[in-house]
Amino acid sequence: MALPIEDYAIIADTQTSALVGRNGSIDWLCVPRFDSGAIFAALLGDEENGHWTLTPAGEHTARRCYRDETLVLETEFETAGGVVRLIDFMPPRTEAPTVVRIVEGVRGEVEMSMVLRLRFDYGHVVPWVYREQGDLVAVAGPDAAWLRTPLETRGENLATRADFTVRAGDRVPFTLTWRPSHLPPPEVTDPVHQLGVTEGYWRGWVSACTYEGEWRDAVVRSLLTLKALTYAPTGGIVAAATTSLPEKLGGVRNWDYRFCWLRDATITLQSLLYSGFQSEATAWRKWLLRAIAGNPAELQIMYGVAGERRLDEYVADWLTGYDGNPVRIGNAAAEQFQLDVYGEVMDALHQGRRAGLKADDPAWGLQVKLMQFVEDHWMDPDEGIWEVRGGPQQFVHSKLMAWVAADRAVKAVQEFDLDGPLERWSRLRDDIRTDILEKGYDPARKTFTQFYGSEELDAALLMVPLVGFLPADDERVAGTVAAIEEHLLVDGFVQRYTQHPGTDVDGLPPGEGAFLACTFWLADNYALMGRHDEARETFARLLALRNDVGLLSEEYDTEAGRLVGNFPQAFSHVPLIDTARTLTAALGPTEARVREGLR
Repeated sequence: MALPIEDYAIIADTQTSALVGRNGSIDWLCVPRFDSGAIFAALLGDEENGHWTLTPAGEHTARRCYRDETLVLETEFETAGGVVRLIDFMPPRTEAPTVVRIVEGVRGEVEMSMVLRLRFDYGHVVPWVYREQGDLVAVAGPDAAWLRTPLETRGENLATRADFTVRAGDRVPFTLTWRPSHLPPPEVTDPVHQLGVTEGYWRGWVSACTYEGEWRDAVVRSLLTLKALTYAPTGGIVAAATTSLPEKLGGVRNWDYRFCWLRDATITLQSLLYSGFQSEATAWRKWLLRAIAGNPAELQIMYGVAGERRLDEYVADWLTGYDGNPVRIGNAAAEQFQLDVYGEVMDALHQGRRAGLKADDPAWGLQVKLMQFVEDHWMDPDEGIWEVRGGPQQFVHSKLMAWVAADRAVKAVQEFDLDGPLERWSRLRDDIRTDILEKGYDPARKTFTQFYGSEELDAALLMVPLVGFLPADDERVAGTVAAIEEHLLVDGFVQRYTQHPGTDVDGLPPGEGAFLACTFWLADNYALMGRHDEARETFARLLALRNDVGLLSEEYDTEAGRLVGNFPQAFSHVPLIDTARTLTAALGPTEARVREGLR
């Protein structure tokens, strides 16, 4: 059975990543890309679906950390006879995806056990294993993996095992490399040299960080996590490293997050730019432009890491799932109409121009086409930010982001002298604003609602002041925050939306964890409203949810006291960076965005 989600740490090579458990087991690794088939899938099944465990043979305790500001993970196991250190990392990708594990003797003498159980295609295919010039080779169809270690290994119960003793000063390396099976063996590398290269890579990368505030450790770890979720060849950033980690334990809200969401574009771009990572922001912007190129009517809410559009969803029924949840590969939500993404794209490209990213004519021409679509379709119902599967609605947040699209188009013409129908877009902006205030605001309850004519509340409406639609001191903003505090705030954390009996907006059984991004947005609202103590308290509660190595998932189960949802989650770490800057500086990125949006 898989560990609690918070017991995992991530290592990555900027094209894929692995999850390493506190117990020394790698239970999730997809190769060669984030969205490829997993060769270790015990996370979503059991040990028979693939894992790689290095652990003391007897009773022990474990503590772990990342080496300084890197993605090199250290786990120290203490036994009655001594202490060993397990060092896990993935060298930055060159030839092929590789995992390096080094066991170091720290004190005394420790009996160790190694079990490597490779299972290709999400734990479905048992490979043929043989030896070739001292290497252990596992092959099945298109996949092959090479294990190199000085230890003598043996085959047992369709797994590779080794038992060995580590004494103080000993260093025992293991290198596992994946390659397509028709290619020759990977080049031999020195694991210790690769350790130095990997440490140098991450330290060199993070040295560009310009944030030096109170929460630097949390911000840097979040930036490193964001980089770990980046597919370097294209600049795409996946929402999370995993699929099907449940939003409710034992439920059915389990989705594949190993893709790139347009909705994340604005906040990701801003976080990178404001933190000093202009090259990554530029790469993400280029990915965005390539992905959305084409007919605006065919714009998707998400794409593959290289911009792929086909993300067909199916259930991997040979896997038992995390906590018994169904395992979904692919994501059918890619086929939904979600109006809000047009606003997110327009905002991301506008913020990029303001930050000094190259403003080229093809990008603006594409934006003009997007605006033509918004003009024709902003009144249409959609599935909204939460990707509901209960049918389209007139979601207020979607209309809000349509307003953002028009607002940023107007500002682009005014500020950058770009060619566009300024008067027509200005009228469109005014029309959307009027429509929202007349149909999306409930004056009796003094709150914005989830959709037109609804009595439901939606935490996405915390974005109203953050995108510049209304100032934070507006009574309608204050009323919405108060309603969310009363009905959606549970133990200090924000649920996404209300689900009253008889309501079937999302088409799924009710119940899920508190959504961490929404709680960060609440902290931002508090800060903008001058409620600084509450902002800091909320932020502190969120930081306390990070696991022992500083990682967050998508949601938090307040009853079970556990992280839930896919992990680690970019849409949790990016708002962490934004809120930290908001609370650190007199004018953080959220406040700057609001001030600029209200001009």
